[in-house]
Amino acid sequence: MIDLVKLFAALGAGYLLGSISTAVLAGKMYGKDIREYGSKSAGLTNALRVLGKPAALLVLVGDILKGVAACLVGLYLGVYAGSGVAIDSMSMLLAGAGAIVGHNWPVFFGFRGGKGVLTAAAVLFMLDPIIALSCLSSFVVIVAATRFVSLGSICAALLFVVLSFIPVFGHTLYFQAFAMVMAFIVVAKHRANIGRLLSGTENKLRFKSGKPSS
Repeated sequence: MIDLVKLFAALGAGYLLGSISTAVLAGKMYGKDIREYGSKSAGLTNALRVLGKPAALLVLVGDILKGVAACLVGLYLGVYAGSGVAIDSMSMLLAGAGAIVGHNWPVFFGFRGGKGVLTAAAVLFMLDPIIALSCLSSFVVIVAATRFVSLGSICAALLFVVLSFIPVFGHTLYFQAFAMVMAFIVVAKHRANIGRLLSGTENKLRFKSGKPSS
């Protein structure tokens, strides 16, 4: 029988870890609320555009670490479930999902966060490194070709769903449900970007070095 207490604990711990918004904290170091500048998103891309490379590096490390930490909590709780011959860690899936939801809607910062892509990538690497590398490769190729981070993120999220259903990866229905929910969140959070992509007004990735002027 599945331990519901551990599953709720995994989800809650993941959410609280995800709610530590490193982009907001980095912005405060520069005297700015990053959610009021640029795309108004508390994520890596906006930190790079608004705050510069040093701050973006902090956001990169922080967003990865909280996704990894959440998954480690889920792995420690050790709740597993299977479908067919496949078995997945339910507690790890829920902790990872909690971290992504927390990043998007952080309880510590008025439920205004980022788009969850970097934290989602960290979670995915913890769950299945092969699928993660495939999605990361597609992201890199698309961003390199178009300079649209949003397009690369959306395509990577959709590829995640497709790959989760391929039998060779050996995942359960729970993993596939996780993939669909996470992809939905990523795409939904990028709905404004999708509109700009369709209208040809989406911003391309530009690099900004050094500390921004106040």
